[in-house]
Amino acid sequence: MRFQELTWAMWALLLASIRAMHMEEKFQESLLRQLQLSEIPVLEKADVEHLVIPDHVRTKYVSLMKRSAEEPSPRGKRHSRTIAEIMGRIFSDASNQMLVFSMKNRLPPTRELVQAVLRLFQKPSPKGVIRKQHKMFPFHSYASVTIYWVQVREDGTNRTYVIDSRRVSMHETGWITFDVSQAVNYWQQEGKVNQPLVLEVSIHRENIGPMSSNAHKFIHFSSQNPVDGELHAPQLQLHTLDMEEYGAHGNCNPDVPLTQGTRCCRRETYINLQEFKWTENWILDPPGFKAYDCVGSCQQLKKEHLNFRWPFAIQRKCHVTSTAPLPLIVAVKEGDKIVTKVVNLHNMKVMQCSCSSEGMPVMKKLKP
Repeated sequence: MRFQELTWAMWALLLASIRAMHMEEKFQESLLRQLQLSEIPVLEKADVEHLVIPDHVRTKYVSLMKRSAEEPSPRGKRHSRTIAEIMGRIFSDASNQMLVFSMKNRLPPTRELVQAVLRLFQKPSPKGVIRKQHKMFPFHSYASVTIYWVQVREDGTNRTYVIDSRRVSMHETGWITFDVSQAVNYWQQEGKVNQPLVLEVSIHRENIGPMSSNAHKFIHFSSQNPVDGELHAPQLQLHTLDMEEYGAHGNCNPDVPLTQGTRCCRRETYINLQEFKWTENWILDPPGFKAYDCVGSCQQLKKEHLNFRWPFAIQRKCHVTSTAPLPLIVAVKEGDKIVTKVVNLHNMKVMQCSCSSEGMPVMKKLKP
C-alpha cells in the first residue's frame, strides 16, 4: 500500500513538472503574440535601471489586476440526479411555433446541467392526405424541423440562434426529441433568472425546387390548446447532477498530499518569472503569479442508476472550466527608445475546475 502511494506521489510530481513546462511555453507564446514580436527581447540591466513607469501605465495595470482577481461566484455544492419536466406554452402560425418555458428556480447554482431535451408530440396526418402525398411524391415525404433559441433584447428586438435540426417524416406520429442544451446554456449566460426560455420551432421544406415535397405543410405538433390535451403539450426536460456528489471541491487542501483518490480540485501552482532567464530585465511586473491547475478524480456515474439516456461517454474527468487573464508591465524597444506597456494575457490563470463526462461538447459563449 505504501509502495502504491509512493508511486502515485512520484507520478504526480512528474505531471506537475510537465505542466510547469507547458505553462512556461504557453506564457512565452502568448506574450510574444500580444506584443507582435517574433523573438524574445534582449535588454541589459542598465537599459531599465532608471526606467520610470508612467502613472497611466501603472493605473491600467492595477485596474486589470483587480478585474482578473475577481473569482466567479461560488456555486453551491448540492446536486442530485434529477429530471425537471416543464410544461410549455405554445403559440403557432402556419409553419413556426414559439415555445415559452418558465425557468424560475429550475436551475439553481447548486445544480449542473448535463442535458436539456425538448419533446414535441407530432400529431398524425389525415390518412387521405398521406395517401395522396405518397402517390404524388412517394420518396419525398420528409421535412426539416429546426429549433432556435430566441434572444429577447433590451430594445425589444429578437435574435435567433440555431440549436438543433432533424428530418421528420409526415408518416410519423408520437414524441420527437431535440437536444436544446445549448439554448439553456445561452439563457444561463444572460443571467436573467426570472426570464423565460423562448424557443422557436420552424417546419420547412427539406429541399428546394419545383419537385420538392409539401410534407412540411402536413407536420403539426401539439400545443397547450385543450383540444390537443395537456398530456401531449411540449415538454422541456432538464437533466442535472448533484454537485456535492459529482462536482469538484473548490481549492485543494495544501496540507493533504495528492493521491489517486483526491477529489477534483484547483491546485495552487506558482510560476516564478524571475527563474526564467528569457524574462530578465524586460518583464517588470509581476515577479510571478499563481496559475493553478486542475487535479484529482471525479465521481463516476453508474449505468444502472441512470434514469435517462446518457448522450456522452460515462467517464467523468476533472478539467478547467473558467480562466482569467494575467496583466503584466513590460519594457520593449521602440526605435531608440525603451517604453513600458501593459499586456493582458488571456486564459493564463485557472479560476474554476469542474467534473464533466468525456466527450461532452464544450458550451459555446454567447456572441454579441
